[in-house]
Amino acid sequence: MKENRITIKIKRPITEVFEFTINPSNTHLWVDSIVEEKADSLIGLGTKYVNKDTAGNVSEYIVINFEQDKVFELKSLNSDYHVKYTYKSVSPNETELEYFEWVDSSELRHPFNMKTLKKLKATMEG
Repeated sequence: MKENRITIKIKRPITEVFEFTINPSNTHLWVDSIVEEKADSLIGLGTKYVNKDTAGNVSEYIVINFEQDKVFELKSLNSDYHVKYTYKSVSPNETELEYFEWVDSSELRHPFNMKTLKKLKATMEG
């Protein structure tokens, strides 16, 4: 599989969903494979993220597309992996989040599944 696209609706305002998902302090709360994530600056275009998974592997990413409450896109500095979060307001208190990940030439090694986004939804909706 070269690409993976998952969409979920979360009963929270778009700004809240956007801010929660771009904050590296929150990643481990909804992505089981991540134990730690840090960013080198305020979140925006060019910000570098570093995360560590449960096996101790470290991955680095750079933000290549950032539009407040609309798009958050990262590219791996270690591989040809990309991930793009797209946010759409369904109503004042509901957001549709599309998670789209892909690789340019290889295969996705550990694609997200709906379970991960359901954990995000449960975490945010309480």
